[in-house]
Amino acid sequence: MVSARAIPFEIDAARGPFPLGMSPEVFLRDYWQKKPLLIRNAFPNFISPLEPEDLAGLACEEGTLARLVEYDRANDRWSLRHGPFAEEVFPALPDLDWTVLVQDVDKWDADVRALLEHFQFLPRWRMDDIMISFAATGGSVGAHIDQYDVFLLQAQGQRRWMIDTDPNPASDYRNDVDIRLLSTFTPTHDWVLHPGDMLYLPPGVPHHGVAVDPCLTISVGLRAPSAGELLSDYADTLTADAPDTLRYVDPDLSLPADPCEIDASALARAEAALRQLHMDDPDRFGDWFGSFITTYRCAVMPAASETAPNQAQLEQALKTGALLLRHPWSRMAWRRDSHGGARLYVGGQSHSMDIADARHLAAAEGIGSAQYTSLTARGRSAVVELLATGHYQLDSEDLP
Repeated sequence: MVSARAIPFEIDAARGPFPLGMSPEVFLRDYWQKKPLLIRNAFPNFISPLEPEDLAGLACEEGTLARLVEYDRANDRWSLRHGPFAEEVFPALPDLDWTVLVQDVDKWDADVRALLEHFQFLPRWRMDDIMISFAATGGSVGAHIDQYDVFLLQAQGQRRWMIDTDPNPASDYRNDVDIRLLSTFTPTHDWVLHPGDMLYLPPGVPHHGVAVDPCLTISVGLRAPSAGELLSDYADTLTADAPDTLRYVDPDLSLPADPCEIDASALARAEAALRQLHMDDPDRFGDWFGSFITTYRCAVMPAASETAPNQAQLEQALKTGALLLRHPWSRMAWRRDSHGGARLYVGGQSHSMDIADARHLAAAEGIGSAQYTSLTARGRSAVVELLATGHYQLDSEDLP
């Protein structure tokens, strides 16, 4: 293991085979959730998959999650507006000190979504979204802390990034703004990123980005649920599944020494009542987590189709060249069950099938005739059901 002192905060990846400037194994060992890393030339000669005008147009679309952050430099005041925005908003903005941010751009643009292929060294189900921001000169969202991993890829223009790597950074927030901004920020590192440069930040690192000139920044975020979120959702699932007959019982009750005391026997009975929920069942726990993580933070769920073809119609369409495309909002993951098979989780749904089928479906963005016929009967049935529930879309309207 390389000592923490010897591990650099900045590297140049121009001559390396990986955008990380090192093998994924080394990155995970030395940097992942441990320390920040600035990667110069992570994507040499990078061409942005969209223009600022495209992002502004997307921020005006119904259903997008967009924000506009403006800074009044003279009075040190910040303002936040939520989209979607009217088209006349952006032409009326000044030349300085504002930023528009759009979440889930990977769901709206296939070229943006293709960037995720460069992050396959991380669990795909950990990926939250690709957010893209455009900032006018001086634009920023202020100094803040995120509790998730993020890769910040400079797409156009230049952005100055300042970070604080102090082991115990200041974490007090201003109480006069609508966004969580640090009241004190003392950077230890200060860089200007150019197109193709990428900054990795683990959770909890204070940072502040300011546009040197009009610029686009692509943020690949990997949000992780808090322990509180996990516990709350799991408890809701256990509660919903628990029959009313499972209760606290005390058939062994003896005469209490003090009727007002909660004694050790009472606590043991309460614990036994909870054990009746079988919280230690690995398949039950795995099914809950698979369903939870494939819906976690999902802003939109695919809608069921009223005109989905049946299995025979689907198979005929595939034979004639049609293609099934995964809905961009559909999240998939799989796990091995305790019986030698697998469970495929799709937007909270669970499907039992062979391991090979689950592995293939979770990874595939599209399914053609050859891929479909390679599945087992259970895998094909799951595809038909997922088509009916909107998780796949058929690219041909000419069904028999």
